[in-house]
Amino acid sequence: MDRRIPVVFSGGGTGGHLYPALALADALGALRPDLRPVFLGARRGVEARVLPERGAEHLLVPIRGLDRTGGIRGNLGVPWSVVRSLGQVLRWFRGLQPQLVVVTGGYAGAPAGLVAAGLGIPLALQEQNAVPGLTTRILAGRARQIHLAYPEAGERLPAGARAAIRISGNPVRPPVARDPGEARRALGLDPRRPTVLVVGGSQGSLALNRAVTGLVREAGGDPGYQMLWSTGPRHLAAVEASLREAGDPSWVHATGYIDDMPSALAAADLAVSRAGAMATSEFLAWGLPAVLVPLPTAAADHQTRNAQALEEAGCAVHLPETDLDGAMLARRVRELMADPEARSRMARSATERGRPEAAREIAEALATLLPTPEDGA
Repeated sequence: MDRRIPVVFSGGGTGGHLYPALALADALGALRPDLRPVFLGARRGVEARVLPERGAEHLLVPIRGLDRTGGIRGNLGVPWSVVRSLGQVLRWFRGLQPQLVVVTGGYAGAPAGLVAAGLGIPLALQEQNAVPGLTTRILAGRARQIHLAYPEAGERLPAGARAAIRISGNPVRPPVARDPGEARRALGLDPRRPTVLVVGGSQGSLALNRAVTGLVREAGGDPGYQMLWSTGPRHLAAVEASLREAGDPSWVHATGYIDDMPSALAAADLAVSRAGAMATSEFLAWGLPAVLVPLPTAAADHQTRNAQALEEAGCAVHLPETDLDGAMLARRVRELMADPEARSRMARSATERGRPEAAREIAEALATLLPTPEDGA
């Protein structure tokens, strides 16, 4: 008989909701070796690939997210997918008897949170963005704990949920102190040159790649810094072709994907990036100034609010995609790379706002909702 304490971690659809769930499961498991982490996600989400690859115990349900461009016709199947998912989760929970449900957002987390609330199972939420997602807003009134990365998100939750709010940050890998030159050398870069890191998410960003291509043309010869550019795997060939047309500048290092992101963060003096919650949380944890170009089609335009909040806090520069072109991006990067004092101020602000120990701190709070080892499950 498995005497471990079952805890459900539910969130997904995208990596921005799944990876916080995985990080929290690891952190809580480090505190409670008697933990039995189980995951609940969507068949259509990234978790359908990641969870089996990790060998994680999991259940995938048929819930679908709303298609914001599909209109009524494109969303006809959503209500039925919700009903079917709730039924599956209810049956599963009755057999599993979880002692805690942790929802990290996304449409994939809704069934677990709703069933937990209905059955009286302790429920905790972790919201990554400055604008809380629909799942967080629906479940907030029934949660014992609500862990927010952005204080601004609390203003958008029901007044009755405010007592459960904790400003905890996003669960990212804590930075490890490292010499920037050594990190650059590990990535094949010049260890002595200032470095700009460009990332557009795991799949890359066409709009950002086009603007960076324009930046390279604007910069001409040697701009005084080197660039590590994560283009996204499907965009790499096109970027390499554009770089050949520009004379293959030696200061530009393009790659489809950066496997060693901790080294990239340690190597960089400035980041140029989309404004996803997990990426920006890593910049804060590492004290890395950033130029943020929000994805305008993100749900509820939450990336724009993320970027605005960090600009207001002095951590980043917000550059809307409507203003984005090679000349504008080149000017912003040139100004910041030529002003070490400005970057230092931004780095200090980022460090003050960053929560590098968020995973451990959230796990410690979650542990208070579990039965003690002596009590058993």
